[in-house]
Amino acid sequence: MNTSAENAAALLEDARALQGDIADLRHRLHQEPEIGLDLPRTQEKVLDWLEPLGYEVTLGTDATSITAVLRGGPAHGAGNARAVLLRGDMDALPIQERTGLRYSSRIDGAMHACGHDLHTAMLAGAATVLAEKREQLAGDVVLMFQPGEEGYDGASVMIREGVLDAAGHRVSAAYGLHVASAMAPGGTVMGRPGPVMSASDGLIVTVKGAGGHGSAPYLARDPVPAAAEMVTALQAMVTRRFDIFDPVVVTVGLLQAGTKRNVIPDDARFEATIRSYSAANAAKLRTAVPQLMHGIAAAHGLEAEVTYLDEYPVTVNDDAETAFFRQQAEELFGTARYLDMASPLAGSEDFSRVLAEVPGSFHFLSAVPEGEDPATAPFNHSAEAVFGDQILADGTALYARLAIERLAKETP
Repeated sequence: MNTSAENAAALLEDARALQGDIADLRHRLHQEPEIGLDLPRTQEKVLDWLEPLGYEVTLGTDATSITAVLRGGPAHGAGNARAVLLRGDMDALPIQERTGLRYSSRIDGAMHACGHDLHTAMLAGAATVLAEKREQLAGDVVLMFQPGEEGYDGASVMIREGVLDAAGHRVSAAYGLHVASAMAPGGTVMGRPGPVMSASDGLIVTVKGAGGHGSAPYLARDPVPAAAEMVTALQAMVTRRFDIFDPVVVTVGLLQAGTKRNVIPDDARFEATIRSYSAANAAKLRTAVPQLMHGIAAAHGLEAEVTYLDEYPVTVNDDAETAFFRQQAEELFGTARYLDMASPLAGSEDFSRVLAEVPGSFHFLSAVPEGEDPATAPFNHSAEAVFGDQILADGTALYARLAIERLAKETP
């Protein structure tokens, strides 16, 4: 009987045999980045890869998503409703690339600056590895090739269109993997149980006043001091209304008012991003923030239009599934390549939608290029972020290992 270590080594060998093909797909995806929910060229490349592998493929209707189901072999057994989901997001960002790579983006104003081209290529590689081991699978595998992660909530679209039940029954577990162009040495797998990424909400405030001459503010209703007070009051609220050990971050990234220094404008407007790490704080913010904005406006004799946008919830890793994920990573790569994250990241993820429905875990894989210092390398979303090809086979093997072992774990 093969040991777990022998199986892991064989799986890595299978993935590394595909390294050249996976890298080629990744480079082609990188050269033609697409943004949002409509990714026709990306979808076509993935479909071409999947076509000979025998997956049951369903295309999205409200987005160019791909759901691919691989049916398990005889080990599956009659009447055993088991399935595992693996997710890879496919969309790019509206950034002009400045990496100088030979396979740099050919599309002006678009770049795979968050590494989703690697996610897609690694999941495609795992599709091949898993198809070759179909007869050994003790259940079904659902591959979730998702558009629109970068602010378009593509996961919600795919959930609404049935990705979690694509095998004919609800998946037992779901796993996501995200590369990083900095933070840790290349090849490091990073994760933690519980909250791993923050919730993200949006705030849009328009303070309604009455314009006038800058020399006579008493004849106008100036919205600018009220807006300025709101911006600073938000920071005070964070420190006075919320536990410092369950943090909240509020950043005002846009502030607009007026056209000339001696003109009091009719309106002042600002927008903020709000990050939190618990469902309780996210719910509290929805009430507390608009209440504060309206109260300050009223104190100035003004009105405020407040829009609070519910965006992504906290990404919460299941304890047991995170321990399982760690075990698979360590058996593949050794314990030295797994890093416990001390705290969550302040970014947000729509894979949180999946983890709110089924148990699972979301981890990071460092793709810092060989020879680069992870402490100084440009981070994800930078126009100069570079993700190394050297981790493509490892990510492929990790995706495949998670599916194989999780399905085997449920076998009676």
